[in-house]
Amino acid sequence: MNGQKDGVALIGRIALAAIFVLSGLQKLVDFTGTASMIAGAGVPLPTVAAAVAVVIELGGGLAIFAGWMTRVAALAIVVFLIIVSPIFHNFWTMGGEERMINQVMFLKNVSMLGGFLLLMAFGPGRYSVDKS
Repeated sequence: MNGQKDGVALIGRIALAAIFVLSGLQKLVDFTGTASMIAGAGVPLPTVAAAVAVVIELGGGLAIFAGWMTRVAALAIVVFLIIVSPIFHNFWTMGGEERMINQVMFLKNVSMLGGFLLLMAFGPGRYSVDKS
């Protein structure tokens, strides 16, 4: 039964990591566009913020994927989500369809945050570099 739970934990880690790895790669490939989008949201030091986003999304996502320093990577992503979600998905300031889309995106981030909190609590499972 433990092997089955560890297999499910591996699939869960891969599913959680996928969006962050892809998003981090996308930000890296279009770094200038990412910094511009961040600046448009009024975030100070947008180039630094873009670099931090790439490191957390790509680095943290790959760490979660591999199960390496899983609890630290999950914590970094949790903090990242807490900071960026209200900045970029502030649905409460919008109307119409834009409000609905951003509310769903905000709640998606809250759901992922829950998954990362579970990783922090229970670890990555046996099929990981951490093996915990």
